[in-house]
Amino acid sequence: MHTWRKASIRNQPTKPIALTIGNFDGVHLGHQAMLHRLRETAARLALPACVMTFEPHPREFFSPDQAPARLSSLREKMTYLINTGIDCIHVCRFDYEFAQITPEQFITNILNQELAVRWLLVGDDFRFGARRAGDFNMLQAYSAAHRFTVDTMPSVTVDDQRVSSTAIRQALTQGDLSLARKLLGRPYSISGRVIHGDKLGNKIGFPTANIQLQHNRPPLAGIFVVSVSGALRSSPTTSLPGVASLGVRPTTHENGKPVLEVYLLDFNDEIYGQHIQINFLHKLRDEEKYADIHALIQQIKTDVAQAKDFFMTAPLHSSSLCSKAF
Repeated sequence: MHTWRKASIRNQPTKPIALTIGNFDGVHLGHQAMLHRLRETAARLALPACVMTFEPHPREFFSPDQAPARLSSLREKMTYLINTGIDCIHVCRFDYEFAQITPEQFITNILNQELAVRWLLVGDDFRFGARRAGDFNMLQAYSAAHRFTVDTMPSVTVDDQRVSSTAIRQALTQGDLSLARKLLGRPYSISGRVIHGDKLGNKIGFPTANIQLQHNRPPLAGIFVVSVSGALRSSPTTSLPGVASLGVRPTTHENGKPVLEVYLLDFNDEIYGQHIQINFLHKLRDEEKYADIHALIQQIKTDVAQAKDFFMTAPLHSSSLCSKAF
């Protein structure tokens, strides 16, 4: 596996490759179908199967305050991509210089000269280059002169709904974890390192693991039934049951930023510094502001009881995609 984190990769060998390009936020079922087709065709053509993606997302660069919430951090995305079995990932730093590259320059300088692309797969709505001026028709027009073939990937649908990162964000915002799971092909998850918090959970009898969020605008909020992998050092892929709070903690904090806290059921080990994955299985309720800490404690007891009931009737999902690669 090669990972190249450069906008320009002139120092890399120009061995011909098969390539697909996209943000791949969430690596959902549509992305997975594209990556499967990439691997199949690359194997048939005896070429490495490669992915080009961007950091930050172009919309985050141009309009950081209006960009949609990320489904996955770069680390999570890289892990999902690696676990699909591709051969290399090109992470292009999307900055002012990269944004000025014309479609013609992108095809000639990057796809042809720097990457030696021989087969290219893009989505049915793919646009590229400065001002998004390039499209599939332009790629076709330039393909023969630059010795590559280009194909387009049709949209993937589930229950007559187009699979997209936008649809998944909407499902998560609405608390529809079942739909999000259908479109992702797995439970939605957030991974991160366990850091020290304000220790309030210890004081009220519900010690929590505080997760370092990579972005301040997660795509969902509320109180959730979760499973957690990575907490057991001796068995990092083992999933443990828990309850998670993702929000601004209005009862105890004024104008707080989003925080992810997880209470693991019947678990007392210290896990500071460990990288864990939280899989969101079921939404219990929205976040609320209570009159005092005693009312909050009573509600937490109810949340824990409901979580235990959930695990009595539903299997514990094991998902350790983020625990393998890092």
